[in-house]
Amino acid sequence: MKAVVLAAGEGTRLRPLTEDRPKGMVEVAGKPILTHCLEQLVELGADEFVIVVGYLKERIISHYGDEFQGVPVTYAHQREQLGLAHALLTVEEYIDDDFMLMLGDNVFRANLGDVVRRQREDRADAAFLVEEVPYEEAGRYGVCVTNNYGEITDVIEKPDEPPSNLVMTGFYTFSPAIFPACELVQPSNRGEYEISEAIDLLIQSGRTIDALPLDGWRMDIGYPEDRDEAEKRLQGADVSGSTATSD
Repeated sequence: MKAVVLAAGEGTRLRPLTEDRPKGMVEVAGKPILTHCLEQLVELGADEFVIVVGYLKERIISHYGDEFQGVPVTYAHQREQLGLAHALLTVEEYIDDDFMLMLGDNVFRANLGDVVRRQREDRADAAFLVEEVPYEEAGRYGVCVTNNYGEITDVIEKPDEPPSNLVMTGFYTFSPAIFPACELVQPSNRGEYEISEAIDLLIQSGRTIDALPLDGWRMDIGYPEDRDEAEKRLQGADVSGSTATSD
């Protein structure tokens, strides 16, 4: 299965760490965030990487070249950072089957393999990890509503009044049906093309999307203190789970 990694962001909230490097090249525990992502995806059986680059893209391309741990790497260029759905459309020409998607600013030690296995069961058009957070924090994320079968029935991006405290994390699997949905997405109030809107369009069209509870932990490296917390966890201070590899 191919793996797409979104790594075009500038990371303004991570400054000064990103003054001379893209967000994905900020180091956590001695290696770039992007390397943590790629290592996890290799464990999950990725047979090709497609990395979306943008801000200071040469730093990423020169560092990783055309392969990582024997897995070929292709680069797609997002010229303007206009949201995740916009970024995903830059890789459409390289994808012809189910694929993994990871946000290149996340560090996981969790059950990612469960998501891959669920996608391979052919019962869902997409699957991803969801995490319970305090209600007062849910409005920072894409919030999910699920039914009794664990299927997602609604996704709302950064709502003022969250209908649940179940939020999307930065790891997904999709079928190519996500691309036509991304094409239909309109800019949000933030001026971005949101992946949550594309997912909601899939749901409205009758597609099945499964939510799998996060078992373990993940850190979205948005601020310097997030980087520091991820380092503590990786060094064993607060590790509560591990990545489950796919069969």
